[in-house]
Amino acid sequence: MSKVVYKVVPHDGGWAYRLGDVFSETFPTHSDALQAARIVAAEQQVGGEPEEISWQDDKGVWHTEHSDGGDRPEAEVQDEQQAGAR
Repeated sequence: MSKVVYKVVPHDGGWAYRLGDVFSETFPTHSDALQAARIVAAEQQVGGEPEEISWQDDKGVWHTEHSDGGDRPEAEVQDEQQAGAR
């Protein structure tokens, strides 16, 4: 199982959550950003219906694969403010 980690960080005069190099919208308070990150992490783990997925690789070749809908990653929220307080 793969894992994704959302980090709550200061951003653009407020707070945001970040996944890799991608930031969410900016929230006015740390608490708002933390709550939003927890919601997104919970939704990330919800499975869907089985379906066929088509995608194009970096060479322009199309691939089709079956997803059983239950292969969702583990999601975690890391709070940079809490980590800095230790």
